[in-house]
Amino acid sequence: MSRELAKTYDPKGIEDRIYDKWLAKKYFHAEVDHSKTPFTIVIPPPNITGQLHMGHALDNTRQDILIRYKRMHGYNALWQPGTDHASIATEVKIIEKLKEEGISKEDLGREGFLKRAWEWKAEYGGRIIEQLKKLGSSCDWDRERFTMDEGCNKAVTEVFCKMHEKGWIYKGSRIINWCPVCNTSISDAEVEYEEQAGHFWHIKYPLIEDDGTVSTTRFLEFATTRPETMLGDTAVAVHPDDDRYKDIVGKKLMLPIINREIPIIADAYVDREFGTGVVKITPAHDPNDFEVGKRHNLPEINILNDDATINENGGKFCGMDRYAAREAIVKELDEMGLLVRIEDYTHNVGTHDRCKTTIEPMIKKQWFVRMDELIKPAVKAVKDGDIQLIPKRMEKTYFNWTDNIRDWCISRQLWWGHRIPAYYCDDCGETVVAKQMPEKCPKCGGTHFTQDPDTLDTWFSSALWPFSTLGWPEQTEDLKYFYPTDVLVTGYDIIFFWVIRMIFSGYEQMGERPFKTVLFHGLVRDSKGRKMSKSLGNGIDPLEIIDQYGADALRLTLITGNAPGNDMRFYYERVEASRNFANKIWNASRFIMMNMPEEGLQVTDPVLQPVDKWILSKLNALIKDATENMDHFELGIAVQKVYDFIWDEFCDWYIEMVKPRLYNTDDQESKNAALWTLKTVLLNALKLLHPYMPFITEEIFCTLQSEEESIMISSWPVYQDDWSFAKEEQDIETIKDAVRGVRNIRTEMNVAPSRKAMIYVVSEKEEVRRAFTEGKLFFTSLAGASEVVIQEDKNGIAEDAVSVVIHGATLYIPFAELVDIAQEIERLKKEEKRLTGELARVNGMLSNEKFMGKAPQAKIDEEKAKLEKYTQMMEQVKERLAQLSK
Repeated sequence: MSRELAKTYDPKGIEDRIYDKWLAKKYFHAEVDHSKTPFTIVIPPPNITGQLHMGHALDNTRQDILIRYKRMHGYNALWQPGTDHASIATEVKIIEKLKEEGISKEDLGREGFLKRAWEWKAEYGGRIIEQLKKLGSSCDWDRERFTMDEGCNKAVTEVFCKMHEKGWIYKGSRIINWCPVCNTSISDAEVEYEEQAGHFWHIKYPLIEDDGTVSTTRFLEFATTRPETMLGDTAVAVHPDDDRYKDIVGKKLMLPIINREIPIIADAYVDREFGTGVVKITPAHDPNDFEVGKRHNLPEINILNDDATINENGGKFCGMDRYAAREAIVKELDEMGLLVRIEDYTHNVGTHDRCKTTIEPMIKKQWFVRMDELIKPAVKAVKDGDIQLIPKRMEKTYFNWTDNIRDWCISRQLWWGHRIPAYYCDDCGETVVAKQMPEKCPKCGGTHFTQDPDTLDTWFSSALWPFSTLGWPEQTEDLKYFYPTDVLVTGYDIIFFWVIRMIFSGYEQMGERPFKTVLFHGLVRDSKGRKMSKSLGNGIDPLEIIDQYGADALRLTLITGNAPGNDMRFYYERVEASRNFANKIWNASRFIMMNMPEEGLQVTDPVLQPVDKWILSKLNALIKDATENMDHFELGIAVQKVYDFIWDEFCDWYIEMVKPRLYNTDDQESKNAALWTLKTVLLNALKLLHPYMPFITEEIFCTLQSEEESIMISSWPVYQDDWSFAKEEQDIETIKDAVRGVRNIRTEMNVAPSRKAMIYVVSEKEEVRRAFTEGKLFFTSLAGASEVVIQEDKNGIAEDAVSVVIHGATLYIPFAELVDIAQEIERLKKEEKRLTGELARVNGMLSNEKFMGKAPQAKIDEEKAKLEKYTQMMEQVKERLAQLSK
C-alpha cells in the first residue's frame, strides 16, 4: 500500500498529533440536533488547584470510554467539561503565595485579594484541563465552564434566593464543624473520622446540698474525652428511668474551677448502660448536647475563639490553646481530688478532610439548608429506580446518609467563592436576601447596606452543575435538549459531598432527575493496597506513565479487571503488559498492510474459506457480547473480551492460519479472501477497542483505509446474522485442539521446531475428516507437518507412532526414531488418570439429585456433552495403551 505504519509503535510520535486533529475537526463538539438522540455526561469538575492524579485518570478514562462508545453508536454525545473554584483549597494556595511575598490577605483587603485570586486562576487554573487532554479526554472544550463564571454565579444566586423565600435556607445558631486552621465552618460531609489514641478522663462534680453548701461526700462521676469543654458545661444528664439517680434529678452540682451551679437533668439521650450512666452537657460544643440543651432550655456557653484558643468564658484559661488548657484543667482537677482516673481510649476523631486538623463542634450563627423535605425526592428516586446506582450495594451507603441527614451548613468564612446574597441594613440590621444589593430597607427605609462577608460552600455551586452548565436558570435550547443527563461517573468517596446534593438539587430546581445512572468507581491504590498520599510518598504521576508508555497503555491498565465500585491496585507490570498489547496490534497491522496490493484491495464478494468464516463468526459473537457488556457498564469485562480476541484469536491464530495463503501466489482468489477478512476483522476489532485505546486505533484505522476520516466518528460494529457460522467455528476449534496437542507432544519430546513430521488424522466421522481436509494447508503449517494424511482408520500407521487424542479424532505421528516408547506409555497413563478424574467429576454431578434438580438445563446439557467427550477420549487412550503394551 502507498500508506503504511511506522516500523515501531511510538505513542509520543502520534498522540499529540492525533489529538490536535480531533480538536481541529471539532469531533468532540455537540450542538442541539433533534434528528439525533442526545447522550450527556457532565464531568466531575476538577479543582483549579488540581494536578492530574490516578483518581482523575481513572474517572475520566471511564467517562471517555462511555462518551466515545455512544458517539460511535450515533448518539449526539456531549461530555460537558469544566473546573471547580475549590474555595478552601484555592484560598490556602493564594495565601501561601502571598506569604512568600510577605503579604497577608488582610493587607490586600477583600477586593485586592480577589484580584490576586482571579490572576492565580488565570495562570494555573487551566493546567489540569491540559493534563486531561493528554489522557485523550474527548470533552466538548468549546463549552468549558467554571463554577464561578457568570452563568454559574447567576444560577447560585437564583437558587439561594428562591430557597430562602421558600424557607429552606435560613440563618441560625446551631452546632457546626469548625476548622481552627482554615478558620471556616465545614459541612458534615467534609469531616473525616480517623482513629486516634486518646483518653477517657473520669471526673466527678460535687453535689450542692439542700442547705446550699458544696458536698464533700456526694459526687456524680462521668467520663469525657475532651475535659477542656467542661468550661462550657451547663448541666449533667442522667436517664429518666435510671433508679440510681432518680432522687437527685432537679438538684444542682458545682462546676469545679469555674464555680458555676449547674442542674442535674433527666433525658432519654443518656445511655444508662455506658459507664456510670452520667453525661456532662455542653450545648455549645457537642451536637447531641446542643439538642439536649434545646429540650431543657439550657444556656449555650461557647468557650473557644476561632483559632481554638480559650475565650473569656474560660476564666483563667483565657488565651490558652485548647490542648494546653486541657492539660492545665486535668492537673487542677487532680489537685482538687476530682480526677478519679485516666483510661487509655482509642476513638474516632473528626478531622477536616482538607487540612487534617481536628475540628471543633462549635455553636455559631451560620446559613443552613433545611434538609428534611428537600431530601425526600432524592430518597424516593433511588428507591423507585428512577436513578440507578451501580454497583447496587452503594444504595446502602446512600440511604445511611439520607436517613441520618442534618441541615446543611452552607456558609464559609472565606473570600474566594460565591458571596452570600444577603444584605444587612446599616441602620436597623434588617436582613434582605436579594439577587443584588437592595436600594431601600423594607423595614426602616434605610439606603445603606452591608453584604454578608461569608461565601457559600463550594459544593453548593457544584450541586447545580448538571443544569447550570447547560444555561439554567435561562430555559436554553441546550438545557431542554441535553437535560437530564444520562450517566454520572464518580468515585464512591464523594457520594455525600456531591452525588446526593446534585440529586436533590435536580428535583428541587428542575423537577426531574439530574441523571439516570450513577456509575461509581473505587480508589486507585499502590501495589501494596495502600491509599496514595504525599505522606507515604507512593503517589504515581499519570503524566509520567503517559510519557513513558503512552496514554493508551495507561487507559487500558486502569480499566482491565476493574469492576464498578471496587478499589484497584496499580502495578507497573500491568502497564508494561498494556504497552505490549499495543505493540502486538501495531505489528499485526503492519503485517497486514505490507501484504496489501499497492493499488489497494479490490474485493467486493470474497469466496470465504472455513477459517475466514470462523474468525468472522468469532468477531460477530464478540460484537454482541462486548456491546451488551458496555450497555451494562461492564467496561472491564468488555475490554478483556476484546483484548483476548485480538491477541489470541486474531493475532496468534488467524494471522498464522492465513500466512500460507498470502505467500501462495497461485490462488489469487484465496489470497484476496484472506486479505479481505484480515482487513475487515481488524477494522471492526479496532472500533471495539477504540473507546479504550483511542490513539493507536485512530492511527491504524486511518492508515488502513481511506473511506472514513476518523474512527471516532465511524459506526460501532453491529451483530450480523450472515456472519454467524456455527459449523465452521466447531470445525476450526477442533483443528486448533489438534495443533495444540501436536505442539505439546513435540515440546514434551524436545523435538526441534525445524524438524517436520508426517501426521495422520484418523476419524470415523466424515465431518471431522472434511474439516481437516478444508484446513489442511494451515494445519500443515501450524502443526509442523511434512505431510498430512487424513483417513478413516489406522491402516498403514506404524505401531510405534505417537498419538494425540482430541474430540472426534486421533492424530498419529511416526516419531519412532525420536520417541522413547516407555515415555509415550507414561504420557498416556497420565492422560488416562486425568480423564478418570474428569469422568468421576462429571458422573458425580450427573448422579447428584440436588444438582439435577436445581441446575439450569443448559448446565446439565453441558455436563452430558463433557461425559460423551471424555468417554470417547478414554476409549481411544486405552486402545492406544493396549497397542503399545503388546
